[in-house]
Formats: sequence, C-alpha cells, structure tokens
Amino acid sequence: MASMNIKRRFTPADSMVDLVKEDFNILPILSRFSLPLGFGNKTIAEVCMEQGIDTDIFLLIVNFIFSGKIISEKPSGMAATGIVDFLHNSHTYFLTYKFPHIRANLINALDCHHSDINPAIIRFFDDYVEEVKKHFEYEETTLFPYIRQLAEGHRSDYNIEVFRRHHDEIGEKLSELKNIILRYYSTSRPNLMYDALVDIFNCEDDLDIHNDIENYILVPMIASLEHIRDTSEPYNKPISRRKKS
Repeated sequence: MASMNIKRRFTPADSMVDLVKEDFNILPILSRFSLPLGFGNKTIAEVCMEQGIDTDIFLLIVNFIFSGKIISEKPSGMAATGIVDFLHNSHTYFLTYKFPHIRANLINALDCHHSDINPAIIRFFDDYVEEVKKHFEYEETTLFPYIRQLAEGHRSDYNIEVFRRHHDEIGEKLSELKNIILRYYSTSRPNLMYDALVDIFNCEDDLDIHNDIENYILVPMIASLEHIRDTSEPYNKPISRRKKS
C-alpha cells in the first residue's frame, strides 16, 4: 500500500467521504487519527477541526500515502509532534489490534493435518511481533521524547542521524512468513488461509507505509528542526523518496 499511485491531491475543502472512496485502503490510516465514522457531508477540514487534528499534518500524511510525493512545508515543532502523535497511535494499532487479529486468523486457518509444523508457524509469527515491539519501544522511549523536547527548543547529545543510521525495515520477516505459507503450506481449509494471507499482505504494506512516513517525512523534518535550532537559518535540503518495486 506504500504509494497508491493516485494523482489527485486532496485539500481541506474536499469531502472526507470522497477521500475514503478514492481508495478504501486509507481507512486504517484514518483509524490511527482516531477519527470516528459518521462523516456526513463534512469536509476534511471540518472533521479534523472537530477532532482536534492538525489538518495540514493529516493531509501531508494522506497525500504522501496516495501519491508518494511531499510538499515540503517550513518545519515546526507543532508539525513534528503531530507526526509523532500519529506514529505513536500507529504503534498502538499494530500491537493491540492488528497483530492479535492476524494471529487469531492464522491459528484458525491452520490445518490439523500439519500438527508438526503448525507450532513453528505461530512461533515464527510471535518472534516477529517481539522484534517489532523492540523496534517500537526504542522509538517510544528514545526517539519520540527527543523530538518532543526538540520541539520545545531543547537539544541533547542525541540527533536524528543516529536514528536514521539504525532504522531497520520491520516488514521483512513478515514477508518470509507469507512466502513460506504460499510456497509450502498445503491445506484443506484454503478459504481461511487465504483470508489470513490477505491480512499478512495488508499488514506488510502497512508497515512499509509506517517506515516511509518515518524515513521520508519525520527524518527530514527533524533534521531541518535541528539545523534551525543550531543556526537559526532555514534548511532547504530536498525531500526524496525511494521508488517501490
């Protein structure tokens, strides 16, 4: 789902329902903004205002997901903390909803004739979730507090380049699980396993989006803020994004 290749660029005056109709895969993103359903004919700006969400941050993320392109704004502490709030909500979404949902569907789809390998599949998934938890925990305990302090004008020995150098992809092992099932897991319950695979595919794409938001929106934004804090001059390094194969 990491760029939906949609050329249309949404604005505050567009309808929130039209946004969803453009591509329903955006729905999990809306849930991470804690937007309640029942949009009526309200515009994006109206919905965001009612829920206390920064419309510019909302559109920055949504349009990036749709098109893979970013319109660079002057970085600000408010924008940085808005991105952090969204990423924090994303962590909660994956750990408390998405991963348990996939695990339950995967267990339900396992064929009893494979009692020898079924535990290994679940263990593989559980080990993966533990790796992601550690990844998220680092961001929650080190990166996000640093960004919030930076937004308030405080500096420390830490900087965003430390995060960038050690920021690993978190979807690769999930891709391995998907390929193991696709290539080697025969089953008498194909519909259930197909459903579980759809969940895994969607989650893999969703994690790619999560990484891309960090790599192509958050990291350049924080690098800009650090530069401004150090020099009081604007930082105009262009934002670019790798192409997905």
